[in-house]
Amino acid sequence: MKITRSELLDVVYRFYPRGVQKIMRIYVPPNEPVYDDTEEHRRLVEAANRGRAEYPTWEAMIDRLGDRYSLQNESLNLFTGGIDPAYSARIYRPKDLEPVPSLSSRASLSFHVSVLGPYYGVHSRGEPDEIPAVVAEEIEATYPGYQPIPPELGNEVVPDVDMDGVMMGEATIYVCLFSVVWTWVDP
Repeated sequence: MKITRSELLDVVYRFYPRGVQKIMRIYVPPNEPVYDDTEEHRRLVEAANRGRAEYPTWEAMIDRLGDRYSLQNESLNLFTGGIDPAYSARIYRPKDLEPVPSLSSRASLSFHVSVLGPYYGVHSRGEPDEIPAVVAEEIEATYPGYQPIPPELGNEVVPDVDMDGVMMGEATIYVCLFSVVWTWVDP
């Protein structure tokens, strides 16, 4: 089944309030609602709680991938009580491990499984190898029914959403469904 822009925006707006800046209560006049008071934020917290409860499934999958690749789990914040919208990890290709302080020393592939809906993403610099396909196959085997979000939809900016690490007007669908960790690997 093909994913649509409308479907993805419906998911984003279910978990992120439109036009509400993420400001701490101390900076808002008394009796004014804040981001953390919204129904959308409550749903995001509930989704993160479900993600923590289902963390063993994620952990088993990254253990399998970690047996094959140099992998770093980026989901520890979610596991320890954070409100992340996805499980995330990075894979370092052999050239990423070279002791050269340049872009080539950074991870060249990340992958994410959303806790907000049946979506995943593999974000790669595009090196010609089998790793993105292997990761996608592993995700689809572990999370039946999950689909990748195509770049033409995932890179679309959601102009009226504010979230941690991204200012209003800068969050993309990818960032909303996978967190700012999506941006840690340059394509």
